[in-house]
Amino acid sequence: MAATAPAQFHSDERPTSLLSATTLVGPATVFVAAGLLVPLAILFRYSFNSFEPRRMMVETFTLDNYVKFFADPYYTGVLWTTLRVAALCTVTCVIMGLPLAYVLARTQSRFKNVLIMLVVLPLFVGNAVRAAGWINRNVEEAAFSLGAGPMTMFRRVLLPLSLPGILAGTILTFILGMNAYATPVLLGGPKFKMMGPLVYGQFQLNNWPFGASVAFVLMAATLGLTATANILVQRRFRR
Repeated sequence: MAATAPAQFHSDERPTSLLSATTLVGPATVFVAAGLLVPLAILFRYSFNSFEPRRMMVETFTLDNYVKFFADPYYTGVLWTTLRVAALCTVTCVIMGLPLAYVLARTQSRFKNVLIMLVVLPLFVGNAVRAAGWINRNVEEAAFSLGAGPMTMFRRVLLPLSLPGILAGTILTFILGMNAYATPVLLGGPKFKMMGPLVYGQFQLNNWPFGASVAFVLMAATLGLTATANILVQRRFRR
């Protein structure tokens, strides 16, 4: 009886804990999902409507908006510019951020917490950034003790272990770069076109169907590229 009591206790406890967690998280999850998915579904439906200057949006089902986007070199050029700027921002942030992150993780200065706050405060993601974290210092010391030089240690130990953090930062930076609106408008001026200002401009012209289609092209490109990068890195980790 004594041996079976713990098993019975655990079997009764797990469903209760799962039910409690579902009760707490479930309503918020449903609320957030509804608030996000319902507007996206409406916008997606709008993208198949047609636009007439006098009648504004006309209820129909056509692929003309998507054909117009991909058939016009102007719009595909805007998409390519957006991809290029987002990729350039991502690579620049990785090159500049990785050494800084390493120094902050290894520094013994009493101002370490202040330096970390200065880095993460603009995006208000202090907990998320620190959660990616840096692994134990012993792995570096072990590599050196086995005869590895600094570059070999970085290539075979430090870089593979830091890839999850790099991937998380890369995805966040790429998404922000792809969907930027204010920065291209303020710094690039009216002649520098990216997808975010293009979507806003179409809605300003009351061309909701075409604006919705451009928005979904942007979302599909962003999600597709980030998902592909995530899959490639996950496969690299499994080897």
